[in-house]
This record gives sequence, C-alpha cells and structure tokens, in this order.
Amino acid sequence: MNENRTDTNKELRLALLIDGDNAQASILPRMLAEIGKHGSITIRRIYGDWTTSSMNSWKEALHHHAIQPVQQFRYTVGKNATDSALIIDAMDILHRRLVDGFCIVSSDSDYTRMATRIREEGMFIMGIGKKTTPKAFVNGCDLFIYTENIAPTRERESRSKEQRKSKAPPKKSTYASSDPLPLLREGFDMVVQEDGWASLGQMGKALLQLDPGFDPRTFGYKQLSQLIKAHPNDFELKHLDENTPSNVFVRLRGGASTPFELPPFPF
Repeated sequence: MNENRTDTNKELRLALLIDGDNAQASILPRMLAEIGKHGSITIRRIYGDWTTSSMNSWKEALHHHAIQPVQQFRYTVGKNATDSALIIDAMDILHRRLVDGFCIVSSDSDYTRMATRIREEGMFIMGIGKKTTPKAFVNGCDLFIYTENIAPTRERESRSKEQRKSKAPPKKSTYASSDPLPLLREGFDMVVQEDGWASLGQMGKALLQLDPGFDPRTFGYKQLSQLIKAHPNDFELKHLDENTPSNVFVRLRGGASTPFELPPFPF
C-alpha cells in the first residue's frame, strides 16, 4: 500500500460515491463515521433512478447529510445504467485531481476495474458493501468495510434470530475463512523483526495488504489487539508504555525466547 495513503489518512480529501441500487440508507450515518476515520468527505454523491420507489428510503437521509442525488434513468430493463454514470463521474474526478481518494459504496463487481485504476494513480480507495461482495472488488481496494460489521446492533441480532428460526444454514461468507488465525500468522510473518517481535500497528497494515476486507469486527472484536488477546495460546502482547496504547508489540507463543527490548530509535 502506498505510504502516503496510510500516513496522512486524516488529511485526505475523499469523494464518496454511492450506488443507490446496491446500498442501504439505514446505515448511512455509520458509513459516514467509518469514512471520516480516513479523511474529510469533500464530494458526496448518490446515483440511481429517483423516479422509482426503491430510492424513497434515501430521500430524507440525503437532505440531512448534504449528499447530492444524481438522476440516472434505466434505459433498458435488466441493465444497470447507474454503474456507468458513477464510473464516468469517478474518472472525471480522478483526472481533475479534485480529491486524494475515493470511497465507493456498492456490492457490485462492476467497479473492480475502476478501483484498481484509482490505485494505479497512487490514490487511496476504500469500499463499503455486503459480505457477498465479490472478492475481486474487495481486493481492488486499499480497505473494504463490510456493512454487516457496522449495522446497528438490533439489526444484527434480528438477522441472527431469523436464521435460527428458519433453521437454515447461514449464508457462506466471501471472507477468506471463519478462522482468523491463518491470516493473523501470515500478517505477523510479514513484519516480524529478528528478535521475534512485531509492531501491532505494522501487523494491522500487513493484514490489510493481504486482505483489504480484514476487520476484527467480523470475528466479534472491535480492535485488532482484542482479537489477538482472544488467542492467548498463539500470540503474546507487550506494551512498551501502558499510557501509550499505540506502542504495542506482538509475538508468537513458543517462538524464540529473545528478551523483549525497545526497538532502536530511528536516527
């Protein structure tokens, strides 16, 4: 991942482009909160055919959050013209250099090439969509947030109850695995130092390189450190300073017995 896209996330100007046919209006505030962690949203647009009843759920939210609706008629039954309109606007914004990065809200694989094109320009690209989003689109982004992880608690509990009542097996997620350990180990191996310890922050960046859709909330934990602590037989955490939670290091259990030392100061 481009260092500039990770080191200056809070300063990024972002364009938020929403595919209204493939997004949920009910979690818009939570989506804005997630995007706000990575920069300031300077362009806010949502695409769809506003003459159809399916877009009614968005209308109140748009006024409240100052999002510009873009009308796109469905010229042919079965064809989604919204995709083309969004992609054309994204390329226009890209070449005019109006922003430093993009957030695309959709679960549609049609945006995969657009996402990779934005990355080729050295810009930050994040996506927000369902867990059924094709992996190609997820991997085309620097970061991908699953809507199931940011949905209100009541909504998540309601879905769980419906699954239990139907007695049907849960839908298979496109996530790499229900067990995070293989990915955690791979991310650790990417950044581990000679003394056997790895910075938790660097490990988090490595995990996103391996899988842009990686999110501790997928496994029921708000933070990566909590997910690591949930596997005490596999990992050990060490704080350099309890008052500075960012200085956290991790190593594998049963690894080298090198004593923990402060990393060398970078002159």
